[in-house]
Amino acid sequence: MTSEPKAASAALPPPQIGPFAQLIFGSRWLQVPLYVGLIIAQGVYVLLFLKELWHLVAHSFDASEQQIMLVVLGLIDVVMISNLLVMVIVGGYETFVSRLNLSGHPDEPEWLNHVNASVLKIKLAMAIIGISSISLLRTFIEAGNLGTTRSNFTETGVMWQVLIHLTFIISAIGIAWVDRLSESGYRKEAGHG
Repeated sequence: MTSEPKAASAALPPPQIGPFAQLIFGSRWLQVPLYVGLIIAQGVYVLLFLKELWHLVAHSFDASEQQIMLVVLGLIDVVMISNLLVMVIVGGYETFVSRLNLSGHPDEPEWLNHVNASVLKIKLAMAIIGISSISLLRTFIEAGNLGTTRSNFTETGVMWQVLIHLTFIISAIGIAWVDRLSESGYRKEAGHG
C-alpha cells in the first residue's frame, strides 16, 4: 500500500519552468570551461612534479639531507595542491553543474557522497591549511640560514608567513563555526533539535 504513492509520484513528469528560469538554471553550464581549465592546470602540476622528481633523483648523491628534504616537501606540496584541484573540479562540478552519476563505481571517492557547498568549503579550507603548513615547514627548515646570503627569506618574511598561516586557521575555524550554527538552525526549523 505504501509503494503505490511512491510509484505515482515517480511517474509524474518534471515540473515545467519558464524560459527565464531555464536561462538562469542553464547558466550553470558556463562553469564547464572553468573546470576544464583546472584540469589543464592539474596537468601542469603533474609536469612540475615529474620535473622536481627528476631533479631529486639526478642530484640525490650530491645533495645534502636538508636539500633532499626541501625537494620532498616541494613534491608533497604539489600533491596537496593537486588534491585540492581534484576536490574543486569533482566536488564543484557535482555540486554546482550536474551529477556525475558515479554511484556504484569502484573508484568513486568516498567523500563525494557527502559533498555539498558547505562541506566543500570546509574541505577546501582544510586543504589550504595543509598546503600552508608544508610551505611554512619548508621556511622553518631554511630558517637556520636567516641573515646569510644563502637565505631565501627575511625575518619579516617568516613573520608574515606565520601570520598568514594563522589567518587561514582562524578563517577555517570561522567557516566551520558558521556552518555548524546554520546547520543547527536548520535542524531547529525542521523540528529535529
